[in-house]
Amino acid sequence: MNYEDYQHLLFDPQGGGVLLVTLNRPEVLNATNARMHYELTQVWATIDQDPETDVVVVTGAGDRAFSAGGDLDWISSMVGNPEVIKNVQREAGDIVFNLLSLEKPVISAINGVAVGAGLAVALMADISVMSESARITDGHVKLGVGAGDHAAIIWPILCGMAKAKYYLMTADFIDGATADRIGLVSLCKPQDEVLPAAMKIAEQLAAGSQGAIRGTKQTLNGWMQMAAPIFENSLRMEMMGFLGADAKEGVSAMREKRPALFPSSHAPRKTD
Repeated sequence: MNYEDYQHLLFDPQGGGVLLVTLNRPEVLNATNARMHYELTQVWATIDQDPETDVVVVTGAGDRAFSAGGDLDWISSMVGNPEVIKNVQREAGDIVFNLLSLEKPVISAINGVAVGAGLAVALMADISVMSESARITDGHVKLGVGAGDHAAIIWPILCGMAKAKYYLMTADFIDGATADRIGLVSLCKPQDEVLPAAMKIAEQLAAGSQGAIRGTKQTLNGWMQMAAPIFENSLRMEMMGFLGADAKEGVSAMREKRPALFPSSHAPRKTD
């Protein structure tokens, strides 16, 4: 794909080898639909082939969201549908592995809420700059499916197993200051400083030895590559969940903005 082929990603060369990529569905807080999900699998190869780009900065359109999770209509299409699930599983793996294989550094400017595939990009980036007011969560368990996407391959490395298990099993939201404190992101900045800080880092990297920087990135990525079997299993667990009754209830609860009543739970049902 060429840059002009993308529908939901904007590309803005900044000069000096820096490319700004914007997740661009602001009318729905940059939520991921099927097309954007596919584009996130392809964009890293497109950037790899761009001789003018040495460093990438990724952010979300507007000032409210990096990417507010998956489009509910798209997620609903997965529930109980093996063919859709198979395709999404392959793409979810491609997003992570294609980003890992890109030698050029990627910096995320997390300017607002980040969930789902958008969160995968935000945290799989080599350097992440998060707004103090932004909030992130891996909300898979609230949908009734296992934490797939990216979490198993990198959260334990970033913040340790204890914190990873807590936040992935509870799906609690994490603000910028907390994410910085536990090591989930590289830096935390006030909202209006997030993108400028990310661009400053990008300019610093673009001015450096490209072979040295890329070699350092690829070497450190070996830690994630060793976790590849764990990640692939997490994808299988997630997708198997979409075939069950819990996922159907999870999607319904999200649509109706109410707590889910998962069939697999033995907790007492609250009555009005």
